[in-house]
Amino acid sequence: MKKTLLFCSLALVLILGACSSKNDADSKGAAKDEPAKEAGTITYESENGPIEVPANPERVVVLSTYAGHVAALDVPIVGVDSWSKTNPRFDKYLKDSVEVTDEDLEKIIELEPDLIIGLSTMNNIDRLKEIAPVVTYTYGKVDYLTQQVEIGKLLNKEDEAQAWVTDFKARAKDAGEDIQAKIGKDKTVSVIENFDKQLYVYGDNWARGTEILYQEMNLPMPEKVKADALKEGYFALSTEVLPDYMGDYVILSRNSDGDNSFMETETYKNTQAVKDGHVFEAEASEFYFNDPLTLEYQLEFFKENFLK
Repeated sequence: MKKTLLFCSLALVLILGACSSKNDADSKGAAKDEPAKEAGTITYESENGPIEVPANPERVVVLSTYAGHVAALDVPIVGVDSWSKTNPRFDKYLKDSVEVTDEDLEKIIELEPDLIIGLSTMNNIDRLKEIAPVVTYTYGKVDYLTQQVEIGKLLNKEDEAQAWVTDFKARAKDAGEDIQAKIGKDKTVSVIENFDKQLYVYGDNWARGTEILYQEMNLPMPEKVKADALKEGYFALSTEVLPDYMGDYVILSRNSDGDNSFMETETYKNTQAVKDGHVFEAEASEFYFNDPLTLEYQLEFFKENFLK
């Protein structure tokens, strides 16, 4: 009887000890898991305040403008705006992404994003926040290269973004010096676009290569462009006044399948830039943005055309 009682007592001690060890292990495991979970997010200081976002986002929806910024940092995009989706330069980065708008809430839910990026002017921001963390930017609030650094911070790739910015500025500056040495420092450059039967001329911060030409290369713009387009970023033109805004060299951003009949008018043909063969035509859909992918293409376009 005594041996039996002793055996039972020992068994009870072992069972209690095992339970205690398991509870300790569970509590330690939970303690280890908690920091691991926290390590899965970072706090990004957005223009609207701090927001918790994934440290390594894997399913991003970009609803306007910033697809090229995200793709340049090799972050997967599952949903994207129509302008980016139809940009031939983005094909290999967005071939598996779905075209969406800020109204396509159900479609976005189905994409199961872990981060949503867009403009501060987009619709349904509060409803989108119920799907995933939402970070918005006000277009033009920071300069075009700082914008890439901000996207880098958001995606936990600030060092990579900053390294690209530093390198790009140096390469653009060198190219600008080469161009001015070839065409002359006093030669003016205009950036003109034909969109939906309307002509526009651009200032120095409205994409279409303007940031590279005017900010990095310091190429001069015609006085009329400076007076009418510099402040707002762009200015609408009629064909009749187009010659007043065409510089010695013109970057003509146009849609090849659009109405380009203005190019057949005598007004256009008789401009000095056309006569001199100084109009460089670009496909508008490839020139709209100022993200790293587009900027790299624009820089090579300028080098090839000005220096050929």
